[in-house]
Amino acid sequence: MKLILASNSKWRKEILDMARLQYTAISSNVDESLVEYTNPIQYVEKLSKLKAENVASKVEEGIIIASDTIGYMNNEKFEKPKDRKEAFDNMKKLSGNVNYTATGVTIIDLYKNTSVSFVDITEIYLKNMSDDEINWYIDHEESIYDCSGYAIDTCASLFVEKINGDYKSIIGLPIQRIYEELKKLGYTINDFECK
Repeated sequence: MKLILASNSKWRKEILDMARLQYTAISSNVDESLVEYTNPIQYVEKLSKLKAENVASKVEEGIIIASDTIGYMNNEKFEKPKDRKEAFDNMKKLSGNVNYTATGVTIIDLYKNTSVSFVDITEIYLKNMSDDEINWYIDHEESIYDCSGYAIDTCASLFVEKINGDYKSIIGLPIQRIYEELKKLGYTINDFECK
């Protein structure tokens, strides 16, 4: 079976690489600004569907996996910061609070002409951060302008007290849940080529 990742995200690729699954990455051409934000769950589910459908229209066969992840708190979504001030303001708001990531996933199975979508939610408990710590974080986080809020797998790990949920979902691809959904579609691990 041919797996297709509807993304060129290095983090999502790393997750599939760690799982030793063979896949092809094809970027979707979805303008995320066209999707209205009402709440985090509907937002990421809609974007994952649009991304999966976009890539499905480019190929003749395969199982397409598309996802979209945002950070949010009190229904406010945290986008990739545009500048240092916005990065600081975001971290100031999140500091000392429980915040969440929502990852919407859509799997389109072109072999069986079916699809499934779901949203995975993870709670993240951030410790209180001083202004000096926030500035230090912004100075040392290479991907500060590429992630929504903060990058849990690098410098921000110093300030994460605990998480409830799937760590890989925070990074952008809840691989275990994806595998469970593939099994529900009738596939086994032996159906997929491994690296």
